Amino acid sequence: MDMGLRGKSVMVAASSKGLGKAIALEYAREGANVTIASRDERQLEAARDEIAEAAGSAPFAVRMDVRDAGDIRAAVKAAAQHYGGLDAMVTNAGGPPQGGFEAFGDAGWQSGFELTLMSVVRLIREALPYLRSAADGGRIVNVASMSVKEPLDQLILSNVFRAGVNALTKSLATELAPDRILINTIAPGKIGTDRLVELNRRIAGERGVSLDEVYRDSAAQIPLGRFGTPEEFARAAVFLGSFANTYVTGQALLVDGGIVKAL
Repeated sequence: MDMGLRGKSVMVAASSKGLGKAIALEYAREGANVTIASRDERQLEAARDEIAEAAGSAPFAVRMDVRDAGDIRAAVKAAAQHYGGLDAMVTNAGGPPQGGFEAFGDAGWQSGFELTLMSVVRLIREALPYLRSAADGGRIVNVASMSVKEPLDQLILSNVFRAGVNALTKSLATELAPDRILINTIAPGKIGTDRLVELNRRIAGERGVSLDEVYRDSAAQIPLGRFGTPEEFARAAVFLGSFANTYVTGQALLVDGGIVKAL
Protein backbone atom coordinates (compact mmCIF):
# COMPACT_ATOMS: atom_id res chain seq x y z
CA MET A 1 0.00 0.00 0.00
CA ASP A 2 1.28 3.46 -0.89
CA MET A 3 1.15 5.49 2.33
CA GLY A 4 1.53 8.79 0.49
CA LEU A 5 4.47 9.72 2.71
CA ARG A 6 7.28 10.20 0.22
CA GLY A 7 8.71 13.67 0.77
CA LYS A 8 6.37 14.42 3.67
CA SER A 9 7.83 15.95 6.82
CA VAL A 10 7.16 13.94 9.97
CA MET A 11 8.26 14.54 13.56
CA VAL A 12 8.34 11.70 16.10
CA ALA A 13 8.80 12.65 19.76
CA ALA A 14 10.78 10.51 22.21
CA SER A 15 12.22 8.54 19.33
CA SER A 16 15.73 7.59 20.40
CA LYS A 17 14.56 4.12 21.49
CA GLY A 18 11.56 1.85 21.91
CA LEU A 19 8.28 2.49 20.13
CA GLY A 20 9.24 6.00 19.08
CA LYS A 21 12.36 4.78 17.28
CA ALA A 22 10.41 1.97 15.61
CA ILE A 23 7.83 4.47 14.33
CA ALA A 24 10.52 6.83 13.04
CA LEU A 25 12.22 3.96 11.21
CA GLU A 26 8.96 2.86 9.58
CA TYR A 27 8.26 6.42 8.41
CA ALA A 28 11.78 6.62 6.96
CA ARG A 29 11.25 3.34 5.11
CA GLU A 30 8.11 4.86 3.59
CA GLY A 31 10.15 7.75 2.20
CA ALA A 32 9.17 10.43 4.71
CA ASN A 33 11.54 13.17 5.83
CA VAL A 34 11.78 12.29 9.51
CA THR A 35 12.74 14.34 12.54
CA ILE A 36 13.63 12.38 15.65
CA ALA A 37 13.81 13.99 19.08
CA SER A 38 14.99 12.96 22.52
CA ARG A 39 16.59 14.50 25.61
CA ASP A 40 19.42 11.91 25.49
CA GLU A 41 21.79 13.15 22.80
CA ARG A 42 23.94 10.00 22.83
CA GLN A 43 20.95 7.73 22.25
CA LEU A 44 19.60 10.19 19.69
CA GLU A 45 22.80 9.99 17.64
CA ALA A 46 22.77 6.20 17.82
CA ALA A 47 19.14 6.10 16.68
CA ARG A 48 19.90 8.44 13.77
CA ASP A 49 22.71 6.18 12.60
CA GLU A 50 20.61 3.03 13.00
CA ILE A 51 17.70 4.50 11.03
CA ALA A 52 20.05 5.78 8.32
CA GLU A 53 21.58 2.33 7.89
CA ALA A 54 18.22 0.53 7.85
CA ALA A 55 16.27 2.99 5.69
CA GLY A 56 18.97 4.50 3.51
CA SER A 57 18.40 8.08 4.66
CA ALA A 58 19.36 9.81 7.89
CA PRO A 59 16.66 11.57 9.89
CA PHE A 60 17.11 15.08 11.24
CA ALA A 61 17.87 14.81 14.96
CA VAL A 62 17.07 17.46 17.55
CA ARG A 63 17.40 17.43 21.33
CA MET A 64 14.07 17.82 23.16
CA ASP A 65 12.84 17.08 26.67
CA VAL A 66 9.08 16.58 26.35
CA ARG A 67 8.61 18.01 29.85
CA ASP A 68 10.06 21.36 28.79
CA ALA A 69 7.78 23.75 26.91
CA GLY A 70 10.73 25.73 25.55
CA ASP A 71 12.42 22.60 24.23
CA ILE A 72 9.23 21.56 22.46
CA ARG A 73 8.76 24.96 20.88
CA ALA A 74 12.34 25.07 19.61
CA ALA A 75 12.38 21.47 18.37
CA VAL A 76 9.14 21.69 16.38
CA LYS A 77 10.30 24.96 14.82
CA ALA A 78 13.65 23.40 13.92
CA ALA A 79 11.96 20.38 12.32
CA ALA A 80 9.66 22.58 10.24
CA GLN A 81 12.48 24.84 9.15
CA HIS A 82 14.75 21.93 8.26
CA TYR A 83 12.23 20.32 5.92
CA GLY A 84 10.22 23.36 4.88
CA GLY A 85 7.08 22.45 6.81
CA LEU A 86 5.46 19.70 8.82
CA ASP A 87 2.86 17.21 7.62
CA ALA A 88 2.57 14.82 10.55
CA MET A 89 3.29 14.79 14.28
CA VAL A 90 3.65 11.71 16.47
CA THR A 91 3.43 12.57 20.16
CA ASN A 92 5.18 10.17 22.48
CA ALA A 93 6.86 10.10 25.89
CA GLY A 94 8.33 7.59 28.29
CA GLY A 95 5.88 6.12 30.76
CA PRO A 96 5.44 7.78 34.16
CA PRO A 97 6.62 5.97 37.32
CA GLN A 98 4.87 2.85 38.55
CA GLY A 99 2.81 2.85 41.71
CA GLY A 100 -0.66 3.02 43.23
CA PHE A 101 -2.57 6.02 44.54
CA GLU A 102 -0.74 6.36 47.86
CA ALA A 103 2.69 6.24 46.22
CA PHE A 104 2.47 9.82 44.92
CA GLY A 105 2.14 13.24 46.48
CA ASP A 106 1.43 16.45 44.63
CA ALA A 107 4.90 16.57 43.08
CA GLY A 108 4.52 13.07 41.61
CA TRP A 109 1.13 13.88 40.15
CA GLN A 110 2.39 17.14 38.70
CA SER A 111 5.40 15.42 37.15
CA GLY A 112 3.19 12.73 35.60
CA PHE A 113 0.85 15.40 34.26
CA GLU A 114 3.71 17.30 32.61
CA LEU A 115 5.28 14.18 31.11
CA THR A 116 2.22 12.31 29.91
CA LEU A 117 -0.50 14.86 29.13
CA MET A 118 0.99 18.34 28.84
CA SER A 119 3.73 17.07 26.52
CA VAL A 120 1.00 16.04 24.07
CA VAL A 121 -0.84 19.35 24.44
CA ARG A 122 2.34 21.33 23.79
CA LEU A 123 3.55 19.23 20.85
CA ILE A 124 0.19 19.56 19.13
CA ARG A 125 -0.02 23.28 19.89
CA GLU A 126 3.37 23.96 18.32
CA ALA A 127 2.72 21.70 15.32
CA LEU A 128 -0.73 23.04 14.42
CA PRO A 129 0.32 26.15 12.44
CA TYR A 130 2.45 23.95 10.18
CA LEU A 131 -0.12 21.15 9.88
CA ARG A 132 -2.82 23.65 8.95
CA SER A 133 -0.72 24.94 6.06
CA ALA A 134 0.31 21.49 4.80
CA ALA A 135 -0.71 20.89 1.20
CA ASP A 136 -2.64 17.68 1.88
CA GLY A 137 -3.79 18.40 5.41
CA GLY A 138 -2.08 17.05 8.51
CA ARG A 139 -1.91 13.93 10.64
CA ILE A 140 -1.44 13.57 14.40
CA VAL A 141 -0.87 10.27 16.18
CA ASN A 142 -0.83 10.20 19.97
CA VAL A 143 0.99 7.20 21.44
CA ALA A 144 -0.74 6.18 24.67
CA SER A 145 -1.37 2.78 26.30
CA MET A 146 -4.02 0.09 26.44
CA SER A 147 -4.91 1.68 29.79
CA VAL A 148 -7.10 4.11 27.80
CA LYS A 149 -9.57 1.20 27.66
CA GLU A 150 -8.71 -0.79 30.78
CA PRO A 151 -6.80 0.61 33.79
CA LEU A 152 -3.65 -1.30 34.73
CA ASP A 153 -2.67 -2.23 38.28
CA GLN A 154 0.04 -0.10 39.90
CA LEU A 155 0.12 2.34 36.99
CA ILE A 156 -2.24 5.00 38.27
CA LEU A 157 -0.43 7.96 36.74
CA SER A 158 -0.46 6.33 33.32
CA ASN A 159 -4.11 5.30 33.72
CA VAL A 160 -5.27 8.82 34.54
CA PHE A 161 -3.19 10.87 32.15
CA ARG A 162 -3.32 8.49 29.18
CA ALA A 163 -7.11 8.66 29.46
CA GLY A 164 -6.72 12.42 29.24
CA VAL A 165 -4.68 12.04 26.05
CA ASN A 166 -7.46 9.97 24.51
CA ALA A 167 -10.07 12.53 25.55
CA LEU A 168 -7.93 15.20 23.91
CA THR A 169 -7.79 13.14 20.72
CA LYS A 170 -11.56 12.76 20.62
CA SER A 171 -12.12 16.46 21.31
CA LEU A 172 -9.62 17.67 18.72
CA ALA A 173 -10.95 15.36 16.01
CA THR A 174 -13.99 17.62 15.74
CA GLU A 175 -12.07 20.88 16.10
CA LEU A 176 -9.42 20.02 13.53
CA ALA A 177 -11.54 18.29 10.88
CA PRO A 178 -12.27 21.56 9.01
CA ASP A 179 -8.48 22.00 8.68
CA ARG A 180 -8.16 18.52 7.11
CA ILE A 181 -6.15 17.32 10.10
CA LEU A 182 -6.82 13.75 11.24
CA ILE A 183 -5.89 12.83 14.80
CA ASN A 184 -5.91 9.42 16.47
CA THR A 185 -4.64 7.62 19.55
CA ILE A 186 -2.66 4.42 19.20
CA ALA A 187 -2.54 2.26 22.30
CA PRO A 188 0.09 -0.44 22.72
CA GLY A 189 -0.51 -3.53 24.78
CA LYS A 190 2.42 -5.70 25.81
CA ILE A 191 5.06 -4.81 23.25
CA GLY A 192 8.65 -6.02 23.62
CA THR A 193 10.37 -2.81 24.76
CA ASP A 194 12.58 -1.72 27.68
CA ARG A 195 9.44 -0.45 29.41
CA LEU A 196 7.94 -3.94 29.40
CA VAL A 197 11.16 -5.38 30.84
CA GLU A 198 11.07 -2.78 33.61
CA LEU A 199 7.46 -3.59 34.51
CA ASN A 200 8.05 -7.34 34.44
CA ARG A 201 11.12 -7.03 36.67
CA ARG A 202 9.02 -5.19 39.24
CA ILE A 203 6.38 -7.90 39.13
CA ALA A 204 9.02 -10.63 39.47
CA GLY A 205 10.47 -8.91 42.53
CA GLU A 206 7.09 -8.46 44.16
CA ARG A 207 6.13 -12.11 43.58
CA GLY A 208 9.54 -13.56 44.32
CA VAL A 209 9.65 -15.47 41.05
CA SER A 210 11.95 -15.49 38.03
CA LEU A 211 11.63 -13.00 35.20
CA ASP A 212 11.10 -15.88 32.78
CA GLU A 213 8.11 -17.05 34.80
CA VAL A 214 6.58 -13.57 34.68
CA TYR A 215 7.04 -13.47 30.90
CA ARG A 216 5.41 -16.87 30.46
CA ASP A 217 2.43 -15.96 32.66
CA SER A 218 2.05 -12.59 30.98
CA ALA A 219 2.19 -13.99 27.45
CA ALA A 220 -0.39 -16.64 28.38
CA GLN A 221 -2.92 -13.85 29.08
CA ILE A 222 -2.67 -12.60 25.50
CA PRO A 223 -5.01 -14.37 23.03
CA LEU A 224 -2.27 -14.43 20.39
CA GLY A 225 0.02 -16.05 22.95
CA ARG A 226 2.98 -13.70 22.59
CA PHE A 227 4.19 -10.15 23.05
CA GLY A 228 4.00 -7.77 20.14
CA THR A 229 7.07 -6.37 18.42
CA PRO A 230 7.90 -2.67 18.04
CA GLU A 231 7.84 -3.19 14.26
CA GLU A 232 4.25 -4.49 14.35
CA PHE A 233 3.18 -1.53 16.44
CA ALA A 234 5.01 0.94 14.21
CA ARG A 235 3.24 -0.26 11.06
CA ALA A 236 -0.15 0.46 12.62
CA ALA A 237 0.98 3.85 13.92
CA VAL A 238 2.38 4.91 10.57
CA PHE A 239 -0.82 3.97 8.76
CA LEU A 240 -2.84 6.22 11.09
CA GLY A 241 -0.29 9.00 10.59
CA SER A 242 -0.10 8.60 6.83
CA PHE A 243 -2.00 9.89 3.82
CA ALA A 244 -3.30 6.42 3.07
CA ASN A 245 -5.51 7.13 6.08
CA THR A 246 -8.14 9.48 4.70
CA TYR A 247 -11.18 8.87 6.92
CA VAL A 248 -10.12 7.59 10.36
CA THR A 249 -10.04 10.31 13.01
CA GLY A 250 -10.84 10.61 16.71
CA GLN A 251 -10.27 6.90 17.30
CA ALA A 252 -8.21 4.82 19.72
CA LEU A 253 -6.59 1.82 18.04
CA LEU A 254 -5.40 -0.92 20.39
CA VAL A 255 -2.38 -2.90 19.21
CA ASP A 256 -2.54 -5.48 21.96
CA GLY A 257 -2.91 -9.00 20.59
CA GLY A 258 -6.50 -9.06 21.84
CA ILE A 259 -5.74 -8.77 25.57
CA VAL A 260 -8.16 -5.92 26.29
CA LYS A 261 -11.71 -7.25 26.46
CA ALA A 262 -13.49 -3.89 26.76
CA LEU A 263 -15.90 -3.01 23.96
